[in-house]
Amino acid sequence: MKVHLRERFQKKGKRISLYLEYYKGSRKSDEGKILPIREYEHLGIYLHKKPSTPLQKQENKQNLELAKNIKSKREIDIKNNEFGFLTNTKLNSNFLQYFNKLTEDRLSSIGNYGNWDSTLKHLNKYTNKKILFKDIDEGFCEGFKDYLTNKVKKNNGESLSSSSVSSYFNKFRASLKQAVKDKIILYNPSVDVKIPKVKEKEREYLSIEELKQLEKVECRYEVLKRAFLFSCLTGLRWSDIYKLK
Repeated sequence: MKVHLRERFQKKGKRISLYLEYYKGSRKSDEGKILPIREYEHLGIYLHKKPSTPLQKQENKQNLELAKNIKSKREIDIKNNEFGFLTNTKLNSNFLQYFNKLTEDRLSSIGNYGNWDSTLKHLNKYTNKKILFKDIDEGFCEGFKDYLTNKVKKNNGESLSSSSVSSYFNKFRASLKQAVKDKIILYNPSVDVKIPKVKEKEREYLSIEELKQLEKVECRYEVLKRAFLFSCLTGLRWSDIYKLK
């Protein structure tokens, strides 16, 4: 087994991401092709693409040295049989089932659960309800982001808002981060995928005169009208008001 220190240039930005590549030999595909077996570990260490100041040059030198030290430690761990690598069983497990479990764990939080559940539905449509951990790479993550941004349409025919795209993709990214903690994967392939900036919509609001007129209007459910007025005057969301006692 060999360990290589690799660099990944970020498509946008001015940094280079450092990661380790573990070469574990090769396997023969069903078509008879020889395929390399590799695993990756993201180090969370970055270099400036074009260091222009003495400080940036010094940071590059220190970060590169740190990455090399980690690489050396991994090589020692491998020789001592102390570094736990992923098994094929974990990599071949169903990502959607794992995501569904994470979603169910959030049932106690209605708002949070709703976002996770919506993300799961989009993942099911994007993958045709089947995707394994071993098939999730940066290209898959970019594709899912593009799917949310350009392919998904709401009932009125409009695309998802930038805030919805950001929310759903962040849930997907959080699931991969948890998978790293659960030692299902070594590297979160969504780390370097940039999410579109959230565009703030122009908000419409009622004037104080309109609120006074609304207060005089009869409503079948008095508590609903009071909750609405309370929301207008405090800025609290319905989900927050609903929890008040």
